[in-house]
Parts: sequence; C-alpha cells; structure tokens
Amino acid sequence: MQFTLKYYYFILSMLLIASCSSDDSIDKDEEKPTITVNYTDGFPQGCSVLTKGETYNFRAQVTDNKALASYSIDIHNNFDHHTHDDQVTECDLEEIKDAVNPFILMENYTIENGLTSYEINVSVTIPNDIDAGDYHCAYSVTDETGWQARTSIDIKITD
Repeated sequence: MQFTLKYYYFILSMLLIASCSSDDSIDKDEEKPTITVNYTDGFPQGCSVLTKGETYNFRAQVTDNKALASYSIDIHNNFDHHTHDDQVTECDLEEIKDAVNPFILMENYTIENGLTSYEINVSVTIPNDIDAGDYHCAYSVTDETGWQARTSIDIKITD
C-alpha cells in the first residue's frame, strides 16, 4: 500500500508540473487597432457640414498589427451636446433641442481575409425628412482577437 501511495503522489506531481509549464512561443496580440480620418480622402473631418438629400462617401483608414475583423459606422444626433472621449475638434453647436425625427445610422461590416490595413468606404445618403442640426459620426474597428478602437467626429446636417 505504501508503494501505491508513493506512486500516486509521483504521478500527481508530474501532472502538476506538466500543466504549469509555459509556452513562450505563443504570439499574443496586445495591441489595439487604429482608426483615422486624418488623411486626404478621410471623411468627414471635424465640423463638416452635410446637406440633406446629398450622398457622401464616409471614409476612414483602419490598421492592425495582426488582422482586422470588422468595423461599424454610427451616425446619431448630438442635440443634447454630449461628447465622446476622443473628440479633438470643437465645433460651434446649435442650442440644445429635443429630437423629433433624428437621423440614425448604425451598420456593421466584416473585413475578410485577415487584412492588416483597410479603408472604410461607406456611401450614405442623408434623408430629406430628418431633423437638421448637430450630429456625431462614430467609427469603430475590431481586430481578430477582440481589441477595439473608436473615433467620433462632430458634423452638422443642414437643409
């Protein structure tokens, strides 16, 4: 019996040692993707004025050190003057008001083939029957491991 108990402890010790080994060869992704509209074709730039009934190509450049997975575009009203933590441009805002028929756009897209660089290019027509005023255009990008980056731009929609 004493031999069986020693044998059992020996096997248990070996299993614990084997399960605690580290594998430094795993290449972990510890970087968020990046997103910018600060280039020649980037749109909209801060404080851009868009006109109802017009069509615009919303463009942003996204990159990642490993592989991109998806992105989204979100256009929503800013009638209450809320902010997002990455906004750098201060625009002249209209008075705070209640939304009656605000423009809301939320779309998600997949980036195929594990690309590390991609240009978002989404055609958007601004409806004629929406409230004019202050809006935000928010871009979001996610990489294959789940890291996410966001940016938000102040825009204005006019008649």
